Amino acid sequence: MPALSLRTRLTLWYVAVLALLLLLYAALVFAFQYGVLTRQVFHDEVQDVVTAEGLLYFDHEGALQLRQNYYSRPQSHLLVDRLMEVLDLSGRVLYQSPTLHGMVLGGRLKHGEGDAGFNGRIVRLEDGNHALIVSHIHTMDGVTMVIRLGYSLAPLHERMIQFLILLLVAIPVALLVAGAAGQTIAGRGLQPLEMMADRAEGITASNLHDRLQIDNPKDELGQMARAFNHLLERLDQAFHQMKRFTADAAHELRTPLASIRTVSEVALGQSPDVEQYREALASILEETGRLNETIDGLLLLARAEASQPGQERTLFSVRELIEEVLGVLSVLIEEKQITVVQENEFQANQCIRADRALLRIAVMNVLHNAVKFSPRNSVLSISSEHRNDKVRVAFQDQGPGIAPGEQERVFDRFFTSKRPAAVLGSGAGLGLSIARLIVDRSGGCIWFEPVQTGARCVIEIPFHSRTLPQN
Repeated sequence: MPALSLRTRLTLWYVAVLALLLLLYAALVFAFQYGVLTRQVFHDEVQDVVTAEGLLYFDHEGALQLRQNYYSRPQSHLLVDRLMEVLDLSGRVLYQSPTLHGMVLGGRLKHGEGDAGFNGRIVRLEDGNHALIVSHIHTMDGVTMVIRLGYSLAPLHERMIQFLILLLVAIPVALLVAGAAGQTIAGRGLQPLEMMADRAEGITASNLHDRLQIDNPKDELGQMARAFNHLLERLDQAFHQMKRFTADAAHELRTPLASIRTVSEVALGQSPDVEQYREALASILEETGRLNETIDGLLLLARAEASQPGQERTLFSVRELIEEVLGVLSVLIEEKQITVVQENEFQANQCIRADRALLRIAVMNVLHNAVKFSPRNSVLSISSEHRNDKVRVAFQDQGPGIAPGEQERVFDRFFTSKRPAAVLGSGAGLGLSIARLIVDRSGGCIWFEPVQTGARCVIEIPFHSRTLPQN
């Protein structure tokens, strides 16, 4: 069975719900109408009993009769279709209307029948029909009698069946009309969705900047279009990141590979001695290390770009993270005899929520740069403070510092300063780019503050209100 379209499914659901409601409505109307007509019949019977009481009389033989000359014409008789039976308190039949044809109306007398005003009930006649009868006690000429007056419910049932058939015929017709209208309404309601689908089919890798048009951002279609536009935006960013990564990799890998090839060709084209071979291999090894550093930086950059805000976030202590990074760099710090001074230390249980592995890389890059550019026997200062619900950590060294025009450019990819004091320690130019990307993804920011001596790098991360348990 082929899958039905959304338009058809919506129409079928609409028709099914409408059919259920119409059937329920028809049942309620039928029951209400039957109740109203039954109460009307009961009310008419009560009036007829009162009328019949005035028409009863005993003839000269003592038989109970019903006066018929009250009516001017038989067809005008108000009670011409009535079923009537009169019994004394012993149960003896005093009078039966000809319309009963000798049948008993209501059977034997019941205890207290007719005592409490007008008692109504439905009985089954001997011919199989049902009748609604009213019983009432009446005293005439010293004789107490029970008057039973009723009407056959067969005409009422026949009319109610006709009414039910009319309802059952009208409901399918109404459903057909409603289905056609629902199909049209569903088509118009889904027309914006079809337009969005056509628009989405035209979006390819070459025009990922295109977006779906949103007429009403508050309705369901507008929300779906907004979510799809956000998806396109993420795809566009990922596509640009991939292109940028490919271009950066091709650009940065070309130079060391060309250097390695040149050194190798020169070494093979000549007849050098062992010392020249050693120099060539040392040069190749140096370029290989630079190449490996560039590849690692590009992979870290790609990993940071691929991470999404909120992904892999955990609670951890900033102080423990900084101490861990200092432990990794301890050999280099001891070699250069650098004194690390920590000011305004964090409380041990104070924490932030971020991707710990990525933020560790960012702190590692910043601290490694600070140690690398610090002179021997210098001081590396690490300070921390709370400011506007954020944790601010500052790393200040006593190195050559950063030129005023380069304080923002140092975060660009593959940027290396032209200052002689900074060229010697320059690497691939990706460390600070990776650090900024990671900090940005963590909801914080990173920058260099102007200082008189050295460089002062500041990292600001939102801190979490929860605290880690004390050990």
